[in-house]
Parts: sequence; C-alpha cells; structure tokens
Amino acid sequence: MVHPKVKIGEFCLIADDAVIGEGTVIKSYVEIRSGTVIGKDCYIDSGVKISGQCTIGDRVTLRYNTIIARGCNIGDDNYLAPNCMTNNLDSGRESIGGATTGNGCFFGTATVLQHGITIADGTVTGVQSFINKDITEPNGVYVGCPAKRVK
Repeated sequence: MVHPKVKIGEFCLIADDAVIGEGTVIKSYVEIRSGTVIGKDCYIDSGVKISGQCTIGDRVTLRYNTIIARGCNIGDDNYLAPNCMTNNLDSGRESIGGATTGNGCFFGTATVLQHGITIADGTVTGVQSFINKDITEPNGVYVGCPAKRVK
C-alpha cells in the first residue's frame, strides 16, 4: 500500500505489497521488493535498492545507490550517505539476516554494515567504514576497516 501523499519518480519497481508511509519521496530508478515497510517522511534517492522483508523507520534518508539487504531494520531518523551497503549472507551464502540500526544514526559514504549486526542509537560512521560487529554503546563515532570507536 502506497500512501496517496507519496511522490514516486520515474522507472521505479515497487512490489505490490510494499507499504510506504505518508510524505515519503522516492526518486527515479528505485527498486523496493516484497515485504518492505517504509515509514513516514522518508527520502529515498535515485538508484536505491531494498531487497525485501525490510523495515525502514520514519524520517530516514537513503542517498544515491544505497543497498538495503533482505531482513534489515533501519531505525527512525537515520541518514545513510551515498553507496552505503548492507549484507544478509555469510561467506557460506547462508542467510543470517540484515543489520538492525538504532534511531538517529548517521552512516558515512560507502559504509558497509555486515549481516546480522545491531547498531546502537546515535551511532556515526566515517566514510568507507566496515561495521562487522555489534555496536552496543550509543552515540559513538566509528571509523575504519574494521571500524573502531574513536569518540
């Protein structure tokens, strides 16, 4: 169900059972697969791919070419800069499930969130950070590959 106050750009593929909240803006060339629920007042930029069975909170921004893997749960008020990527498979191609983020997080350009991890509220990551373990302490700043807390 797409709320009537949703703006959808050209050349989008949106599953019939996707739920998209009021005030959300979806730019061109976006793919939203089955079982996805997107909250209110989100901004989904061009080229974003959401592979299904995902929950995106309210007031979330997903910038250019971000990939949200199957089973991710993105909290409210998150910002994912361009080219962020999530994963839901381990190296044996077994489905582990996607990442779960808290509220109010900021993920720098090209940050990668590994499968099955949980990220605390208020987490900030630097550009090209690789998050491969749970972040349990809120309001931290993480950078690097693998990411380490710097503040």
